[in-house]
Amino acid sequence: MKVKYEFATETVEIEVSDDWGNILIDLDRQDYNIDHKETRRHCSLEALDVDGNLLPSDEDVLAEVINGTEAERLHRAIAQLEPQQQELVKAIYFEGVPVGEYAKRCGTSQPSISRRKDRILKSLKKILG
Repeated sequence: MKVKYEFATETVEIEVSDDWGNILIDLDRQDYNIDHKETRRHCSLEALDVDGNLLPSDEDVLAEVINGTEAERLHRAIAQLEPQQQELVKAIYFEGVPVGEYAKRCGTSQPSISRRKDRILKSLKKILG
């Protein structure tokens, strides 16, 4: 078997046995693959958004979807509460109003609002359960 090597200034062709020729061809193929390995760019199809753009890798898309789904369930559950209960949940949990301040707004005591809040949370657990 003849093996051809091309250099910058000349080309050399040598005669080798078939075994050695196969080994040299295999080594050349490995060198070629190693040289071209870095030029290949692979990305998971899961990392692409609808428009084919890469999504930022530091975001967990699955967790974001699950959190969105859970938030929808929670909002549907809150919608099943009475209007006064919805107002309390909105003020304390979404607007960050302290229980004492909410009690002053309503003209009741803080323990009263705390008990009401606990009952509402139990109701939400039943609805979500």
